[in-house]
Amino acid sequence: MRGRKFNPSMNLKVCDGDILDQNVEVIVNAWNRNMIPWWLLIPQGVSGAIKRRGGFAPFRELAKKGPMALGEAVETSAGRLPFRAIIHVAGINMWWRSSEKAVRNCVQNAMCIATQKNYHSIAFPLIGAGTGRVNSTKALSFMQDELKQIAFEGEVRIVRFIKGK
Repeated sequence: MRGRKFNPSMNLKVCDGDILDQNVEVIVNAWNRNMIPWWLLIPQGVSGAIKRRGGFAPFRELAKKGPMALGEAVETSAGRLPFRAIIHVAGINMWWRSSEKAVRNCVQNAMCIATQKNYHSIAFPLIGAGTGRVNSTKALSFMQDELKQIAFEGEVRIVRFIKGK
C-alpha cells in the first residue's frame, strides 16, 4: 500500500472526542504486543475504555493470536461495541515506548486490514501518544503523513481524546 499516490477519495478527518463514540465501521486500538496477558494489565487508554464498554471478548480473541511484532495489526470482534471489528496495533515496544517507525507501521498495517476486509470507515486514536510517550503533535503528524501515502476509498478519522466530550 505504501508508495502509492495520495487517493483523493480518502476522506481524512482529525477530530476531538472519544473513539468509542465515532460513527465508523471499525476502530483501532493501540495495544501492548500481547507480551503481557490482558488480564494482568490495569485498564487505561483506548484498551481500558474498550474493556469497560465492550467487554473482554476482543482481548480474549487477541490473546489467542499470540505475541505481535512491533507495528503489527490484528483484527478481532468488537465485543459489545457497535463496530464491525477492532483492529489492534502493536504500538509500543518492550520498554513501553513508541517511535515514529512504530506509529507509521501501525497505520500501514491497520489500513491494510481495513482495505482487505472492505471497511469504508475507520477511526484511529493517536498511536504512541499515551503510554508510548510520543508527543501528540508528532504522533498526529506521523499518522497524517503515512495516511497520505495510502490508497483508501472511504473515511479515516484520527481522534484526539478529550475527556468528557
